[in-house]
Amino acid sequence: MTDAWEWDPSLYSGSARYYARGRVAYPAELPAAFAAELGLDGSGRLLDVGCGPGSLTLPLAGLFEEAVGLDADEDMLAEAARLAADGGIGRCRWVHRRAEDLPAGLGRFRLVTFAQSFHWFDRPRVAAAVHGMLTPEGACAHVHASTHESVHPVIADLVREYLGPERRAGRGSLPDGLPSGEAEVYRAAGFAGPRRFTVPGREVTRTVDEVVAGVFSLSSSAPHLFGERRAGFEAELRRRLAPAETFTVRLPEIAVDLWFTRGC
Repeated sequence: MTDAWEWDPSLYSGSARYYARGRVAYPAELPAAFAAELGLDGSGRLLDVGCGPGSLTLPLAGLFEEAVGLDADEDMLAEAARLAADGGIGRCRWVHRRAEDLPAGLGRFRLVTFAQSFHWFDRPRVAAAVHGMLTPEGACAHVHASTHESVHPVIADLVREYLGPERRAGRGSLPDGLPSGEAEVYRAAGFAGPRRFTVPGREVTRTVDEVVAGVFSLSSSAPHLFGERRAGFEAELRRRLAPAETFTVRLPEIAVDLWFTRGC
């Protein structure tokens, strides 16, 4: 990520309603692995930073007294609240703030998670804030996962035809892609680790409707980026995906790096 790129509220504009259908849900093995690895027993609090529509917040909520999902997109939080209500999941609180606002008076947490979100933040600033928000036995989890996979090369080709060769992100673009090197950021903020655990990858089958929703759930192809051409893009995408009715893709394993405020 270049210094020229700046976050703006349009990053996921219009994507919230596509997210739950377009992204593959985290497997049940993931919260079970968190519980086993950290000895979670229903006590303490969870903070999911950049929670989106609660994709990880909701599966983990039952492991804590309270789960707090924080996101800068109001539509994502509204979707999270709807999904929590539909699933009968209590113990959740949704906070409309940027990660850079932390600690924001939210208190201390047993676990803070970043699931496909850390790269969007001022990482040194946010990591330092989170370090001070953990309880003595607490951990920060960086989840390396993909809940979307391009099922056909026509998708990337068509996005480039409509939006240009550079990866779009809000009102700007990311010619060099997303940043890496998060381990150095965590260590510079005072964290010890990481201790890693993994959950195996799996095959999933996606319908055309789910594939289309997945495309619009991405920041790089969010609905607002297409403007008045959005309907035309979707029609052309569906045409190029035909005649297939479903697509099977293998998602890679999920790796979770646990970082601690003291030796792990």
